[in-house]
Amino acid sequence: MILHYRKLNRLKNYDYSSSGYYFVTICVHKRSCVFGKVKNNKMILNVYGEMAEQCWLNIPKHFPDVELDEFVIMPNHVHGIIIIYNSQYVGNKNFCSLQNNKLPWQSKLSKSLSSIIRGYKIGVTEFCLKNEFKKFAWQKSYYDHIICNDYSLLYIRQYIRDNPVNWNEDRNNI
Repeated sequence: MILHYRKLNRLKNYDYSSSGYYFVTICVHKRSCVFGKVKNNKMILNVYGEMAEQCWLNIPKHFPDVELDEFVIMPNHVHGIIIIYNSQYVGNKNFCSLQNNKLPWQSKLSKSLSSIIRGYKIGVTEFCLKNEFKKFAWQKSYYDHIICNDYSLLYIRQYIRDNPVNWNEDRNNI
């Protein structure tokens, strides 16, 4: 029997429900271009891309302690900055709450970054499946980066804004 081990993408012992700024990238399975196309350095969303955008904008309605910052829906992936404000921690609205908070996972699950991403993926997937896109699927997991300072935040915001312009050189552009 062959066991497949998945690489853990998350920072060990970090509480992903703690207040902070998180940069995420979520890719479509096999990087299939399903959300539209880049034309003249601008992203042109199709109906699935419009729903991906709408689901993204609705995240704070489902997670009241969350705000959205810069984001872009690309043909086969989504980049965005999610800000979690957790009132249990002193100093809300901070960068990088690396306090090694070890709260019970079960009580924090519904407010964690992974539950936010899971909810987003479910919303987009349900729309696609109900609208004749039966083979739609996300890549497993997602990429995240904990933003720890203003410089990093400004750099990532610019990276997100420039994504359509840089599409021809993008590693996600297969």
